[in-house]
Amino acid sequence: MNPALDRPQLADSYRRHGRVRIGDFLDPESADALERALLASNAWLQMVNSGDKLFELSRETRAGFSAERSAALQAAVDEAARWGFQYRYEALRVPDAPAERSAAGRPIDHFAAFLSSEPVRQFLHEITGDAAICFADAQATRYNPGDFLTGHDDEVAGKSRLAAYVYGLTRSWRTEWGGLLLFHEQDGRVSGFVPEYNSLTLFSVPQPHSVSLVTSFAGAPRLSITGWLRAGQP
Repeated sequence: MNPALDRPQLADSYRRHGRVRIGDFLDPESADALERALLASNAWLQMVNSGDKLFELSRETRAGFSAERSAALQAAVDEAARWGFQYRYEALRVPDAPAERSAAGRPIDHFAAFLSSEPVRQFLHEITGDAAICFADAQATRYNPGDFLTGHDDEVAGKSRLAAYVYGLTRSWRTEWGGLLLFHEQDGRVSGFVPEYNSLTLFSVPQPHSVSLVTSFAGAPRLSITGWLRAGQP
């Protein structure tokens, strides 16, 4: 972790706004290693929900879809997103149990273990003001053109989510490409963040937010590692 981070300033921003972006979170070599691993992976699963049900579709499975089946899936996703909670993006899952993370041994597993380590948890306690944080769960996410996540607040009974995080691994992103992390304010306004390389965004739970549609002309996938800072044990 970057030792030059201004902890009092970051903590004050989080206290005042319920969210904060921490630029240059990791040393550059560590950030670059994570980016390379995500770009090289072929194990991405497309995450698509239908109501409360989650479907995980491998790239091989999707490649076998007929044009008619792909069009029907797209139409169903569009219809559900019009008025309800809907998402579509690719992900690489990270197990919660420390032993399973160690056995998997991927850079994203090491990152999740790093966020759950004592020195980093102390840093997160300091920034969020919440000493109940015990561990971080994680998944890598890749938003390709047409991917999105509609509005929700992350509060799920029994999950003990105290704060959410997004660690960005996307370089030179343009606002016009979409994929913005948007916060839905009570007066109808929105505020948010453009994807940024080597930045850690923290925000309190519950807090209404969404990820806007990645446009067809986006010049790269929107890469990040996301999850929640949670109480209890994995």
